[in-house]
Amino acid sequence: MDERVKKALVDIVGEKNFNDKLIDMVSYSYDASEYTHRPMCAVWAESTEQVSKVLKLANEEKIPVIPRGGGTGLTGLAVPINGGIVLDLNHMNAIVKISIEDRLAVLQPGVIYDDLARALDPHGFFFPPDPASSQVCTLGGNVATNAGGVKGAKYGTTRDYVLGLQLVLPDGRIMRTGSQCIKSVSGYDLTKLFVGSEGTLGVITEITLKINPKTTASTTAMAAFDDLGDAGRAVSETMHSGVLPAVLEILGKEALIAINRNTDLNLPEVDAILLVETDGYTQEETDYQVKKVLEVFKRNNAREIKQAKTEKEAADLWKARKSAYAVLARLNTHQVLEDVTVPMSRIADALIGIKEISEKYDIMIATYGHAGDGNLHPQFVYDGYDPDVAERKKAAGAALFKLAIDLGGTLTGEHGIGLQKAAFMGLEHDDVSMNVMRGIKRLLDPNNILNPGKMALDEG
Repeated sequence: MDERVKKALVDIVGEKNFNDKLIDMVSYSYDASEYTHRPMCAVWAESTEQVSKVLKLANEEKIPVIPRGGGTGLTGLAVPINGGIVLDLNHMNAIVKISIEDRLAVLQPGVIYDDLARALDPHGFFFPPDPASSQVCTLGGNVATNAGGVKGAKYGTTRDYVLGLQLVLPDGRIMRTGSQCIKSVSGYDLTKLFVGSEGTLGVITEITLKINPKTTASTTAMAAFDDLGDAGRAVSETMHSGVLPAVLEILGKEALIAINRNTDLNLPEVDAILLVETDGYTQEETDYQVKKVLEVFKRNNAREIKQAKTEKEAADLWKARKSAYAVLARLNTHQVLEDVTVPMSRIADALIGIKEISEKYDIMIATYGHAGDGNLHPQFVYDGYDPDVAERKKAAGAALFKLAIDLGGTLTGEHGIGLQKAAFMGLEHDDVSMNVMRGIKRLLDPNNILNPGKMALDEG
């Protein structure tokens, strides 16, 4: 890289927070997706002021900057596809303030989700979005992707809890959005603009989150279905039954078989099982709710129903769901976890459609996910070294995205667009919408330095 730029970066962040060694840049060339490309260097910022100076320099030199948190993204969000500077925010990991009186927490973007959970627990509060990568993902990444999780059906996603942000624009200007109030309608909602923007509009340096009091009771149950359509209809009916489960998850047959091969859980190898959890402040309340849900399951031909009687039984059921991704990844050389969402009334159609795509293209697709909000995770498991299989996987992926849109759904519920789905943005968004999004990008980032190549914002 240019020695003049290198010296300027070292002057900003210090020598210990700058790295351009080839071997270290390999580790910054990928995230949890299938994409890879090396940056020219990485810097660790320790303050908003340093972020501002790095972006100002990069904007003047027209060098790409890729913000990075835990690197757990599944769509290539943190891959420096055009090279440039990786801006690692993990050193900015302070929980600035927890205010129980105001029901909020203020923190830096490098705070890991589980660290926040541990800090809130003694106060009897929690931050409801519960991403599967909670042990390693950062809150900055959660905000940038509008991350969700297993509790989305009842509690929503990250966007529902972000009250305000401090961020740095591509030219180095520092701005604040939102407030520390639970309600605010002052001006345009700039906070929501940046939530889910995948690091393309600004770099988040401080987050103000709304937090919730923890419930004190829960009930967990499982139901097995011999037919995907029945399972899908059970989900749809549950979500307008008058009961709102805290969690409603689905595991398809391929995932169940893989879990049984790798654990001693002995799950029924049916077309699908549904896992449900209800929560509240008394056991009577949660038991009543789960009873109503199980009645819905029975009406939709559940073959087997099991309610957890102990905490261990409940933990075993959730162990099955949480292990799905890992055990499926062991079955072949390549795997890609997709993420589509459909309206609640079309879940059965989506499940059947995914099965038909798997059969048509002769490729394994193991479906599981957050059925309670229509967010399904079809996991492709295949031999990517075989050119024919790789082509069939590519065609099956395109068919999956088309299916979701044809059912009135969306390309992504929580993983983001990144590189993986950029080519399909036109399926979901009309030309006017895409032009508005690109216009916002050009307004805030005329030199296109922030996370270029993502979300199809460079096109047109």
